Amino acid sequence: MSDTTPDTVWDYLIQGAKVFDGIGELPVREDIAIADGRVAARGPDLDPQKAHKVIDATERWAMPGLFDIHTHYDLELEVAPGLPESVRHGTTTVVIANCSLGLAFGAQRKDGADPIVDCYARVENIPKDVLRATADRVDWKNPKEYIQHLNRLSLGPNLVTMVPHSMLRIEVMGFDASISRDPTEDELNAMEALLEQAMDDGYAGFSTDALPFHYLANQPNTRKTIPTQFAKYPEIKRLTDVVRRKGGVWQATPPKDSTMGTIKTFLLSCGLLHGKPLRTTVVAALDVQSNRKIVRLARLLARVLNSRLLRGDFHLQALAAPFKVWSDGAVTPLSEEIEELRILNETELEDREGRLKILNDPAYIESFKAMWMSGKTGFGLKRLKRLVRLEDYAFNRTLADMTIDVCPLREWQGLTFADVFARVKAANAEKPLEGSDAERALLEEHFSGVKDEGDFVLAMLRAFDRDLSWYTVSANRNERVVRNLLMDRQLLPGFNDSGAHLTNMAFYDGNLRALKLASDGGDMDVAYMVRRLTRDPARVFGVKGGGIEVGDQADLILVDPSALRRMNHNNTVQRQYREAFQHEQLVNRTDGVVPLVMIAGHPAWHGTSFDNALGQKKMGTVLDTTF
Repeated sequence: MSDTTPDTVWDYLIQGAKVFDGIGELPVREDIAIADGRVAARGPDLDPQKAHKVIDATERWAMPGLFDIHTHYDLELEVAPGLPESVRHGTTTVVIANCSLGLAFGAQRKDGADPIVDCYARVENIPKDVLRATADRVDWKNPKEYIQHLNRLSLGPNLVTMVPHSMLRIEVMGFDASISRDPTEDELNAMEALLEQAMDDGYAGFSTDALPFHYLANQPNTRKTIPTQFAKYPEIKRLTDVVRRKGGVWQATPPKDSTMGTIKTFLLSCGLLHGKPLRTTVVAALDVQSNRKIVRLARLLARVLNSRLLRGDFHLQALAAPFKVWSDGAVTPLSEEIEELRILNETELEDREGRLKILNDPAYIESFKAMWMSGKTGFGLKRLKRLVRLEDYAFNRTLADMTIDVCPLREWQGLTFADVFARVKAANAEKPLEGSDAERALLEEHFSGVKDEGDFVLAMLRAFDRDLSWYTVSANRNERVVRNLLMDRQLLPGFNDSGAHLTNMAFYDGNLRALKLASDGGDMDVAYMVRRLTRDPARVFGVKGGGIEVGDQADLILVDPSALRRMNHNNTVQRQYREAFQHEQLVNRTDGVVPLVMIAGHPAWHGTSFDNALGQKKMGTVLDTTF
């Protein structure tokens, strides 16, 4: 198929690729011509004489650029708009302003409040100095100006943005009121009006958050959660009714500790009850190691809501990777759900002395040890729940599952906490122990009083604080289960959390992991997964994109299937220093798997290196909504 004339000149001709076009059908061997940022022609044996540059893709897969549907790139866009850590993995469109957080209303600094810092620092584990530097750059005040600002940036990927509920509440009610009371009728009307106008200006929808461990970072509010969590059901319903009426999407998280609250909230997706289905995408379908029932209930809920009777449009997001989370001492997103760990996160990152004071407090020690040993000894309900993987917390308290990545005592790097605990017990029992003088001195100074697991973990935190980095896999350990989740039609691949948790997690290559797992089933499963990573998210978020038909914006990638099969997708994380942040970050490296990434006809990635134009020249745009 072609709409060219004999004198047409193409910018690029991709020859001989196996083309997965996102429809979900088996691939075909075709050429793809690119001109003026769009797909100019597709078909067999297109004339190479018409192209300025010919790209040999005979051993490659070609497909539309991939969507990353759950990111927190709102801050990084201001300092590194090329978003290189996603582009190198084939991502050409990202969704921002998830979990009720975003920059649509500017910095919102008023009456001493600093909402960007307060809301992001603990929820997304981004250092306050990085956040303040971003907030200082903000020069817009409303959603329309923000869209205009985004389109002036030298964007790498395309953007889809939503109206963040926490910031909407702050804008209308003021920061203090947004975390202390219900809105008045006038304030509800104002929120509805602002949301509707933003969607008219190009926003795809609305994001909320109900996870009970998303806390504010600045005093005196460190015991309070972010503003969206103070909204009751009637407020959520009124605002999602606006989104339903406009044909947009609602991104949400479930109220983790309330089964009935979860069901009631997500029935808002159902056309039977509300006249028209509401496109809803929810974080997240994870096979949590400590509680195996969560993912089963989530899948059941999706099937029921999307049944012919209820007529929902409900899509849980599924992570394609083991949920491997790093902790800097006690600082990790998972620790926020446990009071004894959360109190350490309430301190400033630089306040080592403050954390040490807490760790040495006798009452705290007693409470911490009781928490750490809960369900590990004796008999009773807690012990039974732990044995059958039905615990209340996702935080993993198994020493053998906690691996040391970075430690001032280098000889402990690569050991598990269980390995080190064994050495501590041996030293305290005065058994022969091969080790350095530095280890012996450390054991004597910090670990001589250790009697049990609780004592040991406290001693590790006292000795190293945030200089100790360790990781555990708290969900998605079983690759077969992960693949089943990704292939479930009720779910949507995503929840990479790109741009957040700088030193706590890295799933930038999540889409490639999904393709690799799908490839185990052959071309039909790959075709299905390509659709789930391209056209399906474009539909759910109501934007124009996800295809490579003639006339479409030329967002496409090449994949080397041999390199994809060889990719060790369980060992791609690296630690690097990002100049843009002046801070360390965990990233992924799978170079060679994606030989080419093209955004609006601009080559952005060449397999092992970025194009010089990435981040310097505008490639992507804020995608048009279809409603």
